[in-house]
Amino acid sequence: MSANLSDIEKFDELFPVLLEDISTEWKNQFEGDDLLERVREVCSYNVPFGKKNRGTTVPAAYTGLMNGQVSEDDLRLARILGWCIEWLQAFFLVADDIMDNSVTRRGKPCWYRVENIGKIAINDSFFLEMSIYTLLRKYFRSKPYYVELLELFHSITSKTVMGQMLDLVIVPPDGKIEFEKFSLEKYKKIVKFKTAFYSFYLPVGLAMYMAGIKEQEIHNEAKDILLQMGEYFQIQDDYLDCFGDPSVTGKIGTDIEDGKCSWLVVQALSLVSDEQKTVLERNYGCDCPHKIQCVKSLYKELKLDELFLKYEEESYKLLLEKIEKCSHLPKEIFLTFAKKIYKRKM
Repeated sequence: MSANLSDIEKFDELFPVLLEDISTEWKNQFEGDDLLERVREVCSYNVPFGKKNRGTTVPAAYTGLMNGQVSEDDLRLARILGWCIEWLQAFFLVADDIMDNSVTRRGKPCWYRVENIGKIAINDSFFLEMSIYTLLRKYFRSKPYYVELLELFHSITSKTVMGQMLDLVIVPPDGKIEFEKFSLEKYKKIVKFKTAFYSFYLPVGLAMYMAGIKEQEIHNEAKDILLQMGEYFQIQDDYLDCFGDPSVTGKIGTDIEDGKCSWLVVQALSLVSDEQKTVLERNYGCDCPHKIQCVKSLYKELKLDELFLKYEEESYKLLLEKIEKCSHLPKEIFLTFAKKIYKRKM
């Protein structure tokens, strides 16, 4: 790869190479069955258009852990691990959009809403996950940390699936919201398992194993910081779902109509009068523009947008204090990650 390219350009340059690797895996077995075109379409539509914060964190963290003493070959491997996370993210998002009946993702129609896709997207999500292990096998099978990579991907995927399950079952099949089940404790558990592990600990954990760091104590220290960062990130996400600009975020928020146990509704329940709670009970979890607007108006009335801005400042300050106390790992790894998400708009 060209030495004068930026880090993100070097990262992006690998996508067509990895797509070819995945295509080659099935080429001999499905030649003439039009599946190779399908493979390319599924990956090209869903994988490469995110912000790539998770993926690019792997080479950045690896470089930091190695004090900058890294070869271009090892950096390339770290970027490939980063792309494995981007494939994992695509798997989660394709499935999540179906479950949430979402309309847009990254500024375009969700994959299942593309013409002639529909429910086939369920199987496509499985394919995206399977592709991770194709890449790991090709590039890391001979590495001494291969087993740790496999186990970490399996472990984090399992935790994320359980977090998603917790998020979904809190709303009963009949759609009738039971607000007594909503609590800050339940919310934090959903966030920890559904978002924080794969979005924050996974990129750094992979870099640590690649750098030869296997000690559980050190992984626990990193996890403590990164899971708190993940909670901060998800609360931002909940805020943007309601108050963000879809032209900037790339998606139309659906937490209100989906009846999600979001940070906003948990905060609202702690602040509402009896009359305001009745407004929530009548309108939350309904896919009706008027009712959605009623909930948003109540959030404004409760000044939840101001409450979030106060939370953001206080949480970021506490996060920086925790990073400062880190004793086993370079602080800059965590600071770089934190600065990427501070006051983000998308």
